[in-house]
Amino acid sequence: MHVDILIVDAEELITLKGYSERPKIGAELRDLGIIPRGAVAVMNGKIIDVGKTDVLVKKYDADLLIDASGKIVLPGFIDPHTHLVFAGSREEELTLKLEGVPYLEILRRGGGILKTVRLTRNASEAELFKEAFERLNIALIHGTTTIEAKSGYGLDTKNELKILRVNRKLDEEHPIDVVSTFLGAHAIPPEFKENPDEYVDVIIKEMIPRVVKDKLAEFNDVFIEKNVFSPKQGRRILMAGKKYGLIPKVHADEFTDLGGAKLAAEVGAISADHLLNSSDEGLRKMAERGVVGVLLPATSMTLMSMKFADARKMIDLGVPVALATDLNPNCWVENMQLVITLAVYFLRMTPAEAISAATINAAHALGLGREIGSIEPGKKADIIIMNIPNHMFVGYRFGSNLVEYVIKNGRIIVEGGEIVK
Repeated sequence: MHVDILIVDAEELITLKGYSERPKIGAELRDLGIIPRGAVAVMNGKIIDVGKTDVLVKKYDADLLIDASGKIVLPGFIDPHTHLVFAGSREEELTLKLEGVPYLEILRRGGGILKTVRLTRNASEAELFKEAFERLNIALIHGTTTIEAKSGYGLDTKNELKILRVNRKLDEEHPIDVVSTFLGAHAIPPEFKENPDEYVDVIIKEMIPRVVKDKLAEFNDVFIEKNVFSPKQGRRILMAGKKYGLIPKVHADEFTDLGGAKLAAEVGAISADHLLNSSDEGLRKMAERGVVGVLLPATSMTLMSMKFADARKMIDLGVPVALATDLNPNCWVENMQLVITLAVYFLRMTPAEAISAATINAAHALGLGREIGSIEPGKKADIIIMNIPNHMFVGYRFGSNLVEYVIKNGRIIVEGGEIVK
């Protein structure tokens, strides 16, 4: 049989097979479904066969034969939590943080998220698209093939819709699949500082109906935090979104335990993200409901708190754990390889657990476990080849790009670490 691409002789073919219907939990995270001397056959953008090289080379000839000797082959990385579209930068805040200036003081001076909101409101769709497109290119060459992108730097109807339209255009024009999340409840805008409940009403009565009418998002996210949105406000927003068909997500318990994890379970959220201060009760409820815990170690590093989510506790409790960059102006990282390294060293996840969290479990955090996240027949041919001899080098060797090939929808997009023109 003739195929488009045949990848052969992988030192380790990491399939992650068997978890398309639900995310991995507990000890399952260490099961990578490795096939030594593995091979993958790709046709019409899909994976059609997986197995030992000596078997598949007898079954198929190919337009393109890729020799993966001495390398590992695995699914493309999936980044399930980013704030991809924003204008400007906040590099001056790094020095302020180093000098001990707290975030709330930076905010009072007009910095922080409020600066990004001002710059994003003033930027055109074309400007936002151009900047975000370049970020996607960087993510792509480091092995990301699907990314979630939130709004949240508009904080009014006009600009939230603008950001979501940019997300849609990026999805249409960039090789990476962009999955869109509405995050109007990212912060209280200055004009509603004295009456946050009025802003909640705007989100519910004005923003959500427009987002759904224009088909601009699949998910509805809320930042549950002290001085941001209360659990009561968050519940209103998330339940209103559900009535319109938007799937709930929650920024939960990043700085304080306000019950964000528990709320995520109660409203049937697909994921709860951050989780640095979540109670055991909240985590147990997440485990019971199968809510994916998306962990963001790069955020902890950039906040300089050096407090990280307790991944080991979550894994022991049966919470499905995923990893993401949290790409934003305060945590400017497009590289999932670096996130895996941070997860290994600071969340104390094994390389195998971190790979599972950055692929199949990240897919489930976006409701895409049946389509991507593993190398199995019938799934999208989203595949990366890394120039390392085994999976234990992922997280162990860092500081350089280990990805040699990126195949997206059955087409080579990155070769030799560079985007194919």
